[in-house]
Amino acid sequence: MILMGFGMKSDIRVGEEFKPSPRLKTLYYTYLISSIMLFVLPWYVPVLIFAPTEVVVGITVPLIIVLAFVASWIPKYYNSISYLLTEDEIIWRRGVWFKNTGIVPYNRITNIDISQGPLSRKYGIASLSIQTAGYSSASSYGKLSEMKILGVERFEELRSIILDFVKGKKPVAVEAYEEDFDLKILNELGKIRELLEKMLERK
Repeated sequence: MILMGFGMKSDIRVGEEFKPSPRLKTLYYTYLISSIMLFVLPWYVPVLIFAPTEVVVGITVPLIIVLAFVASWIPKYYNSISYLLTEDEIIWRRGVWFKNTGIVPYNRITNIDISQGPLSRKYGIASLSIQTAGYSSASSYGKLSEMKILGVERFEELRSIILDFVKGKKPVAVEAYEEDFDLKILNELGKIRELLEKMLERK
């Protein structure tokens, strides 16, 4: 079952893994370059100009190692990310050294928010923050999400597709409520029956 295309090599299909847009890597590299310009160059340039050679070398070598490590980590992290839509749930995987896997059933999803900053908007991508019953909780920074689908190009369409799956599943909270309500009705009927039996015995 083909769901949609995202400007990638293949369409998203139920039961087949898909990855974020390659533009997510570009976004991460942009973050890296921006961080260097804002937080590294302002102090490194004066050091390079005024500090003794041994100090410059002592700072430059570790700095290059750290930046090279981050630059090489970005594509590895991107390649580790994958998502899978099934008929009943969303499965996500990511992590370079520590592999993380999560499963979010559709019947637990309560809300899907779209997150898109200025740079993400420039590259035409956004992330879906998926909140679920029993996990989404209020905090000083708003609501927490159980999972995020990162770097999607046609994010509005993907959100609609997931919501269509959600509409086809009875929410867990509703199921629990109905079960509790049914138990209450049975208990009340049992009490009424006992009262009727006692009234008939007196007659």
